[in-house]
Amino acid sequence: MKRNIRVLLCKIGQDSHDQGIKVVASALRDAGMEVIYTGLWQSTEAVTNMAIQEDVDIIGVSCLNYEHLLLPKLMREVGDKIPDGIPIVAGGIIPPNEAEALKAEGIKEIFPSGSNTIEMAKQIRSIVENMQSA
Repeated sequence: MKRNIRVLLCKIGQDSHDQGIKVVASALRDAGMEVIYTGLWQSTEAVTNMAIQEDVDIIGVSCLNYEHLLLPKLMREVGDKIPDGIPIVAGGIIPPNEAEALKAEGIKEIFPSGSNTIEMAKQIRSIVENMQSA
């Protein structure tokens, strides 16, 4: 029996706004995914360790107040500790030009504020299924 997609949702850095990530968590659960929410103020190292411990398929980062600047560090730490890697997506307030740069560096998808959660769930499912079939 195939297990549900396991998503680790996190807030890295000093961001203390969690309403948006809770909406996303509910939408992903409604889409049949298993969601692990780490809570506020996580370090990139803690997120990487939780991803390993929870055996997740994808990491989702909610960003506000320039926390997206920590995404390259998270990508490096995940790459250093997990040889096959874990795809990372991000959402929230990320300037469009910086979003494109992050995608060029390897972030799988950027979901701007106000993204449709049903479409978000479809894209996350597609990313995970493509990674698993590769």
